[in-house]
Order: sequence, then structure tokens, then C-alpha cells
Amino acid sequence: MKTAKKAAAKKSKTPAKKSAPRKAATATKRAMPKKAAPKKAAAKKAAPKKSASRMQSMDDQSMLREFFIDSLKDIYWAEKHLTKALPKMQRAATSEELKTAFEEHLAQTEEQIQRLEQVFEIMGEPAKAKKCDAMEGLTKEAQSIIEETEKGTATRDVALIMAAQKVEHYEIATYGGLAQLAATLGLEDAKELLGMTLQEEKDTDENLTAIAENDINIQAAEEDEDEEDEEEEEDDEDMEDDEDSDDEDEEEDDDM
Repeated sequence: MKTAKKAAAKKSKTPAKKSAPRKAATATKRAMPKKAAPKKAAAKKAAPKKSASRMQSMDDQSMLREFFIDSLKDIYWAEKHLTKALPKMQRAATSEELKTAFEEHLAQTEEQIQRLEQVFEIMGEPAKAKKCDAMEGLTKEAQSIIEETEKGTATRDVALIMAAQKVEHYEIATYGGLAQLAATLGLEDAKELLGMTLQEEKDTDENLTAIAENDINIQAAEEDEDEEDEEEEEDDEDMEDDEDSDDEDEEEDDDM
């Protein structure tokens, strides 16, 4: 009986020793997720940084969009103002070729105004004009040229071409910048419309240069020579009149 009890005691003790590793393994498995928890917490903390970056990008784009629209309003006023100045420049011009160039550019300007209105529509904004001080100054300069030069001369045409090219260079700079901004904002349709106008301004500038170099500048230079010849002739006539007067005086003295 004692032997049986000892054997039973040994058997009862053996399972107790085997169950200990199972509890340790279970405890280890349960401990693993606790170590990974800090990583999830770190990921949650990083999320707000991405959100702030996106918000800053949206704010920057909104500011650029506002500047783009403001610039559209500026050139919209400039083009409308130019439609009033070009007819005056056309009437003041001497050369028929230059008159035609101004007339053609007036028609182009009216089309360019319509394109700007299309760009406003793309932006979902009403077409509004904002006074352009630069264009106002350029057209005033053209008007002063008309007042200060002689009608019917090539010299006036030279001055008008220079005034017109100053306008073209301003427009080239403006439309070039606007086309690039449209591309940056992802406005491909607006970029195409502004690019069309940009090319027209470049073509007009080149045409004015050709008119000046091929004919008008030379005529203006000849006008200066003609004026010098006329002045010399007038001086010669004055000298002859003085000589005749002296001869008459001498004859009177002899008679006395």
C-alpha cells in the first residue's frame, strides 16, 4: 500500500512540473503586443504633421490663385484702355503701312479681351477690370508724342513705333508670366488661351520693328537732311538779300 501511494504521489507531481512551461509561454505571448503598442502610438502622432503640410500647400495655392486673378483684372483694364488709344495712334500715323499695323492690332486686342473673359470664366470669376497704372502711363506717353511731333512726318512715325513697342513689351511680360502661373495652377485651358495672346504680342512687336527698319527710319533720317538743306538755302537767300541791299546803298552814295 505504501508503494502504491508513493507511485500515485509521483504521478501527481509530474503533471504539475509540466504545466509550468505552458503558463510561461502564455505569459510571453501576452507580453508581445504590449511592446508593439508604442509604435502604433508614434504613427498616430505623425499623422497631424502630414495634415498641416497639406493645409499649408492649400493656403499657398489659394494665395497664388488670388494673385493670378488680380493680374488678370489688371491686364483686362489695360487691353480695354488700349482699344481707345490705338485709333488715335492710327490717325496720327503718316505711313499707310503703320496705319494698317495699328488697325490690325486693334482688331487683335478686341479678340484678346474676349480670351481674357474666357479665362475669367474658367476661374469661376466675373470679368472685372482693375486700373493698370503702367498702361495708363504708356498711352499718355504716346499722346504726348503726337502733340510734340510734326504732322505728316516720318519722325512722328518713328516715335509712334517706339511708343507702341513699349506697350507690346509690357504685354509680352504680362502674358508670359500669366501663362506660367496658369500652368503652375494646373489650368491648362487658361494657359493655352494666354499663350495665344502672348504669341500675337510677339508677332506685333516684330512687325513694328520691320516697318521701322525697312522704311520709316530711313525716311526720318532723310527728313533731317532736307531740313538742313532748306535752312542752308534760306541762309543763302538772306545773304543775297543783304548783298543786294549793300549794293543799293553804295549806288545811293555814288549819286550823292
